[in-house]
Amino acid sequence: MISESDWKKFKKIREKALDKFCSLALEDIQEALNKKDADAHSRYLYVYKIVENNDKRLSLIFDDYRRSKARIQLALMVSSDLVDEQDLNVLSDDLQEFIAKNG
Repeated sequence: MISESDWKKFKKIREKALDKFCSLALEDIQEALNKKDADAHSRYLYVYKIVENNDKRLSLIFDDYRRSKARIQLALMVSSDLVDEQDLNVLSDDLQEFIAKNG
């Protein structure tokens, strides 16, 4: 389990990472909608697949929000390129070391 100090910082990092995740997902959807070489049904199916896949990833990374899961969730955020180095620098050395090994 992470320290209380890291937990408070994690909450802010998580919020930023969730926003980035959703922004990237919406960009993928917009790109699919703009494909003019595909018919409407094909674009719809492609958008559906994007949403379905992103929903699974969203659940894996962000669901079950609690302190005991914060380390693994942070590692998943890092491995998904949702968190930058600047965000990690505010965390304890112990947590940064864990992320470096597992992120």
